[in-house]
Amino acid sequence: MEINEDKLNALLGQIVVEMGAAANGPLITIGDKLGLYKTLAESKVLSASELADKTGTALRYVQEWLAAQAASGYVEYDSVSHQYYMTPEQVAAFGDSNSPVFMTGAFYAITSLYHDEPKMLEAFKTGEGISWGDHHTCLFCGTEKFFSPSYSGNLVNSWIPALDGVTEKLKDGAKVADIGCGHAASTIIMAKAFPKSHFIGIDFHEESIGKARNRAIEAGVNNIEFKVATAKDYDDKNFDFITFFDCLHDMGDPVGACAHAKKALKPDGSCMIVEPFANDSIKDNLNPVGRAFYAFSTQLCLPCSMNQEVGLALGAQAGLKRLTETIKTGGFNYCEKAAETPFNLILEVKS
Repeated sequence: MEINEDKLNALLGQIVVEMGAAANGPLITIGDKLGLYKTLAESKVLSASELADKTGTALRYVQEWLAAQAASGYVEYDSVSHQYYMTPEQVAAFGDSNSPVFMTGAFYAITSLYHDEPKMLEAFKTGEGISWGDHHTCLFCGTEKFFSPSYSGNLVNSWIPALDGVTEKLKDGAKVADIGCGHAASTIIMAKAFPKSHFIGIDFHEESIGKARNRAIEAGVNNIEFKVATAKDYDDKNFDFITFFDCLHDMGDPVGACAHAKKALKPDGSCMIVEPFANDSIKDNLNPVGRAFYAFSTQLCLPCSMNQEVGLALGAQAGLKRLTETIKTGGFNYCEKAAETPFNLILEVKS
């Protein structure tokens, strides 16, 4: 088979880009943990020695770190003054933890993928799943850190207002369940925004519920409680509103989870189901967002689902059509897209 040199060189060029991205992942989490991005963002312009002094870090490492970040396009380098700075866009992605597009959390989660590679190797051979709780702990903090900025920027301001009458219910005082709440980023945001409502965060991972309780205490919210349960066996009822944030596709029996939610809702209650953005066909998901989500899906979402009782394994790129079919099979009559972002589909679901 004859090799096309132009295509080969293009492929090798892409691989070099991938090598740089993979090697820089730990440097992103280091830069976040040591406050390198934050300090540079707040200081506007700094030399390497100034950044090292301000952060109490070793100059020679900071020099190399800055060069790697500049080569990646994550910070800017002034070759005349030999100083570094960040553009507003770079600050939003790496230097401002309150930004709705703050991205460092993804790299914490990616760290867990490398730690768990031996488990995935075995899963590929056996077809068995991996429980969410059996992943490396970097996954849990990374998931919280990645999703929280988007939830903070969109949940109260745009996603809930896109649902019929839900904002009014929450302002007046509603009973709400947040299924698969994890570390409770979404639950706490809603509890703060709607103090008259009562929120119950539910997750089957006991360690995450423990962390969620601590997060709620730190946030000073008192209209929230947490329970360890699956999406099919929590026993509370008469909810006005039930939410699923980026978790329905991880469940072994998403149909059963929807059926249980329908029974737990009041007759006029509704659900908001937030899922990763995806088109309905593989060919339409062959893009940078789909690429990232397919990778996470292979190593996190599918193993979690396949470890459970049914293992439907929707995956993180199920798409609106399959999600709608799943939700309606669970007993709901109405499922419509209420909003979307480059990373999420927001579905309004009711009887």
